[in-house]
Amino acid sequence: MTLVLGLTGGIASGKSSVAAMFARLGAVVVSADQLAREVVAPGSATLRALTAAFGPTILGPAGELDRETLGRLVFADPAARERLNALTHPAIARLAEARLRELHARNVPLVVYEAPLLFEAGAEGRVDRVLVVTIDPAAQRARLKSRDQLDATAVESRIAAQWPQADKVARADFVIDNSGPLEDTCRQVSALYHWLLSNGQR
Repeated sequence: MTLVLGLTGGIASGKSSVAAMFARLGAVVVSADQLAREVVAPGSATLRALTAAFGPTILGPAGELDRETLGRLVFADPAARERLNALTHPAIARLAEARLRELHARNVPLVVYEAPLLFEAGAEGRVDRVLVVTIDPAAQRARLKSRDQLDATAVESRIAAQWPQADKVARADFVIDNSGPLEDTCRQVSALYHWLLSNGQR
């Protein structure tokens, strides 16, 4: 029997690092961000719809989606972000459900569905339990600024585009705090992984 753990958290909280730790322990990771890239591949219906909605400036020289340009358009504009989500979320949902069905059919013990917008996209129904990765807000801002080379205004707009961390924690089954050293996070992940394999289906 397959248990699907939804993994989410705020931007720059360390979700991908936590997902990689689960993968090293033996879980199968399905990344919503990777699925999002697949559904907007050059020539796809979703990319054509995005180009019609946002204009040809969102395309790179080879006809691929320029995610940075699209990001600048939607992060500062809630209406544009809603339009983007309305075009992409259904396609991602279809692909995610197909991948999860395949893994259920193979009886994979633990699948980690890493989805930054799990709650925002209303995707909790795809998972059995939810893990939220948290981080100290000051560390989150510093990491986001450094990682994405953003100024303070851009950092705040990206954080504001998602649910507040406290709201996600309130709906979580499990919380891992990624504010400290990496070894602390590893210990938390390992403990949860082994608990889920023993008790997760109860």
